[in-house]
Amino acid sequence: MPKYKRVLLKLSGEVLAGKNHVGIDFATVRDFAAGLAEIRNAGIELSLVIGGGNMLRGRDAEELGYDRVSLDGIGMLGTVMNALAVKTALEAVNVPAKVLSAIAIPPIAELYSREHARECLKAGNVVLFAAGTGHPFFSTDTAAALRAAELGLDCVIKGTKVDGIYDRDPNKYPDAKFFPALTYSEAISRNLDVMDMAAFTLCRQSRIPVWVMSINDSAWVRNIIDGADVGTTVKED
Repeated sequence: MPKYKRVLLKLSGEVLAGKNHVGIDFATVRDFAAGLAEIRNAGIELSLVIGGGNMLRGRDAEELGYDRVSLDGIGMLGTVMNALAVKTALEAVNVPAKVLSAIAIPPIAELYSREHARECLKAGNVVLFAAGTGHPFFSTDTAAALRAAELGLDCVIKGTKVDGIYDRDPNKYPDAKFFPALTYSEAISRNLDVMDMAAFTLCRQSRIPVWVMSINDSAWVRNIIDGADVGTTVKED
């Protein structure tokens, strides 16, 4: 049985880049979309926020003196491209999908509204929320938390490269401590880097748990469907 029936999956754009680490690898997108289709077909109401890190590394460009507002605008467009790629791959396997953008860019994507998103989800679409919050200085983590709060979803699932939350990077520090569960207050006070603090705060205010798991685990689809006891859950204090 699924642990959560109405979920938002938050992923980094690098997931779509495959071994290239940049841009969109459509073979990777095809395989990823097959997993999404399995989750949706298991009866889970599914929405996504995908970052734009495969298109633009804003921090690197900002260090060169480029304007943050302009960079964030480029990043928003990168998330739209990623969402459209996944939508196309889902439709190729007969899964209806909608891209709802925080900024108006017809006819490429429909404009987001809470009411329209609810209608799309109720109709069985996988909904891809693009362009972040539509404003600079807000991460796609915050956009994911915001959409989940607006729609009253059951959970935000954060797909990462590691199998949950640690006190420091386990790839660099073999003695890093793993946390199977945390409260929001603990996650915020420890300043854990898995999500930004604005996103954690929004989820705490809306009482939406954050489930952090590895997207590199070959069983990630079944883990979501079966409600497997994996990863780290951040929930009410």
